Amino acid sequence: MAKNLCGKTRDKSKPYEVWQSHDGSWVWNVLKKYKAPDAESKDPYARWFCNVVTPMCPHGELGDVYVREIKGNARCIARDLAWEDALTQAIETGPVIHKYIRD
Repeated sequence: MAKNLCGKTRDKSKPYEVWQSHDGSWVWNVLKKYKAPDAESKDPYARWFCNVVTPMCPHGELGDVYVREIKGNARCIARDLAWEDALTQAIETGPVIHKYIRD
């Protein structure tokens, strides 16, 4: 089972991902993901904590949004590269086992 690398809530100015509707009027700034990607794909009720910017709320509104709603109506336009590098490394190397050696 993969680790959830987006499980810690971030500030609005540093989202993990940014998704935008196809017409550009809505933006979802993903601030937290509650599940790891493998578990998320199996759960139709998986959700992300987002700051959602819309024409009705131009400064954004915080709340949980179903992942399927975002992915079905938007495209990812930005990702935090540090987070993506950590995810790639975790997938390639597998779990890290620390050994403690006593002198």
